[in-house]
Amino acid sequence: MTTVPAAAIVCGVVLGAGLWLVVVRLPFMRSMSLAERIEPQLRSQNIESRLLRTVDHTITPFGPLERILRPLIKDATAKLGKFNLGSSALARRLAQAGISKPPVNFRAEQLLWAVSGFVATVGLIVLGALAGRFSPVLAVVAAAGSAVGGFLFRDYWLGVQIRKREERMMAEFPSLAEMMALAVSAGESATGALDRVCRSARGELSKEFGAVLAETRAGKPLVEALQEFSARTDLGPLVRFVDGIIVAVERGTPLAEVLRAQAQDVRDTAKRDLMESAGKKEIAMMVTNAQSFYFYDDGILSQYVACMSSGNSRARPMPARGCASD
Repeated sequence: MTTVPAAAIVCGVVLGAGLWLVVVRLPFMRSMSLAERIEPQLRSQNIESRLLRTVDHTITPFGPLERILRPLIKDATAKLGKFNLGSSALARRLAQAGISKPPVNFRAEQLLWAVSGFVATVGLIVLGALAGRFSPVLAVVAAAGSAVGGFLFRDYWLGVQIRKREERMMAEFPSLAEMMALAVSAGESATGALDRVCRSARGELSKEFGAVLAETRAGKPLVEALQEFSARTDLGPLVRFVDGIIVAVERGTPLAEVLRAQAQDVRDTAKRDLMESAGKKEIAMMVTNAQSFYFYDDGILSQYVACMSSGNSRARPMPARGCASD
């Protein structure tokens, strides 16, 4: 394909995209919400100057691009919200990652990641077409795959964020459990122990305990706040620790003994995890050494076969290097 048809294809794609954006944003092509319909009648009631208004809060990390594409993004996120693509599960995953944003905003980020991948791939396709290398089937597959890949990669990155945050929480867990046990043994209540932990520690787990404490101070019962925290985490030791506190508070069991036993379980779990990690690393080192010995033994055997084939009868059975001379 020559340069002229490739340039014509690029111009046609750009023109078609522009016309499509113009058509779909016409007033009779899009539905207006009730707030948009009554906004002209209520605008006179707002005495604040529009020049003094703060900049609208962006829901994605791409500020200028989002402001340009905001109407299209709002329509797309509204349609995604109608399908209800796991909103409750997504909200739970966002809470596990420590991200305070609604699921609709996360879907908007996924759309922008998909659009970014699509635009980058189209740019590479255009460069290839200008250079004379263009395949329509490959171009369509690459563009669609990049859009889907960008959409899924944002979800994968959310899983990575959750895993890293859970690792940090588990690293903080033993010391915080000991601190709570000591605070309760000193005569403080469960709420007082949580308050002491939040004031003394800094980290992801202390932030979660701070959220539980804030809900308790806002009027929610401590047991209910702890149950919600236990429901939104997947860490087994932490779930058992929180459930132990809940049972002790509900049934009147001595909280100090329960926390002391839970802290001992946490120490045992940390020790078991450390031994398991050390065992895995030891096995990995053994596999590496076995591979090195295999290649070394293979080299010696090849040298021995070469010496025997050369007719050297007095060659040693396993020479280190080279062949023995007469």
